[in-house]
Amino acid sequence: MLKEFREFISRGNVLDLAVAVVIGAAFGAITASLVNQVIMPVVGLVLGGVDFSNLGIILRDAGSYASVNDAVAAGAPVIQYGAFLNTIMNFLIIAFVLFMIIRSFNEMKRRSEKPKPEEAAAPPAVPAEERLLAEIRDLLAAQGQGKAG
Repeated sequence: MLKEFREFISRGNVLDLAVAVVIGAAFGAITASLVNQVIMPVVGLVLGGVDFSNLGIILRDAGSYASVNDAVAAGAPVIQYGAFLNTIMNFLIIAFVLFMIIRSFNEMKRRSEKPKPEEAAAPPAVPAEERLLAEIRDLLAAQGQGKAG
């Protein structure tokens, strides 16, 4: 069983998948930072100074907390729809980046599969027999013209 497990782990696809998961997690942290600290503050400013991270509905004892973040820190039940909006922005950014990567990959693949113009324009190779027969024909025709002239 250990031998089979080692073979499974040493396959290239498993290692590629592990690298992809690690890079994906790091990319997720980058996009979360981009959304939370760059995009959403600008969107909030454009919408009149709204802080999306502090948007939510406190379900119990709403008057005793200064903000949604205070209620969350205190452990009160809160519907955090601002954090949900941030997560949606994260998803959209990641989906767009993946779309662009896959689109670029497909474009490169399509370009590499197209025949090059010089390859498409090249005439088919003539078999050796036909080439020799054509040369003989040309020589006989040249000899016949020499006798006639």
